[in-house]
Amino acid sequence: MLSLNIKNETSRLKAVILGIANSNGPTPSIEEAYDPKSKMHIENGTYPIEADMISEMDEVAQVLKKYDVHVFRPQLIQNYNQIFSRDIGFVIDDKFIRANILPDREQEIEAIHHIIDQIDPEKVVVLPEHCHIEGGDVMPHGDFIFVGTYLGEDYSSFITARTNTEAVAALQELFPHKTVKAFNLRKNNDDPKENALHLDCCFQPVGSKYAIIHENGFLNPDDFNWLVQFFREENVFKIDKDEMFNMTSNIFSIAEDVVISDKRFSRLNQWLTERNITVETVNYKEIAKQEGLLRCSTLPLIRE
Repeated sequence: MLSLNIKNETSRLKAVILGIANSNGPTPSIEEAYDPKSKMHIENGTYPIEADMISEMDEVAQVLKKYDVHVFRPQLIQNYNQIFSRDIGFVIDDKFIRANILPDREQEIEAIHHIIDQIDPEKVVVLPEHCHIEGGDVMPHGDFIFVGTYLGEDYSSFITARTNTEAVAALQELFPHKTVKAFNLRKNNDDPKENALHLDCCFQPVGSKYAIIHENGFLNPDDFNWLVQFFREENVFKIDKDEMFNMTSNIFSIAEDVVISDKRFSRLNQWLTERNITVETVNYKEIAKQEGLLRCSTLPLIRE
């Protein structure tokens, strides 16, 4: 049996599900795109090709193996996008919470059943159908659970709104000993520079006390200010609109002192290195064209 344990984003990683890019399917039509960045690349004829994405994910797998992380992969579904494993579930403490995701992506969960079957069934949680939630919006942080959501009455009109307030309430009920802190995110179906698809597209803790934050990703300035005060101004790396567009907050921590980051993020990578954090760089610019990066394609199961 797998003994799950996730208390935060940065403790030493022992086991993870890494998505796969094999048999990713043809370039989707604009109508089939789930986010504005994918739409943009479909329109421009720059949507990523499968071979490049497989190569990029292999680089990540090699880094994880270098640090003795047990890497699980989904079972292959022909002609189906299975890159972003973070969307389909997440672990808090010793519980695996199955995400309620877009109906078109239901098969992705079936492809990790061989892993879920290794978890105590009593530790596998399926939230009620009306609770919409994806793992990119959920960040355990010790006594807190940070959750990205969208509070607007026009929630249903945004394909980019993935986690609703009902799911936030369900998490609070599931973890009554923790403080569930929700953040109202900026959503835009058409402009990727004005859209925070998930919380990890505009914020992520890193190291022992640091955080990466994009102010404009939050609709409420109080949410942004709360995070800056929580982590302290001197520990916050603020990213601009272009860096957010490039997914600079979406790196992935193997430990408090080791991260995987994109080679393009030179400003962030230098900042982390100056704080004695080892930065393992990979090429991930093709994956990024689908509005997801390193955190999006990994689903941690066990951290020390």
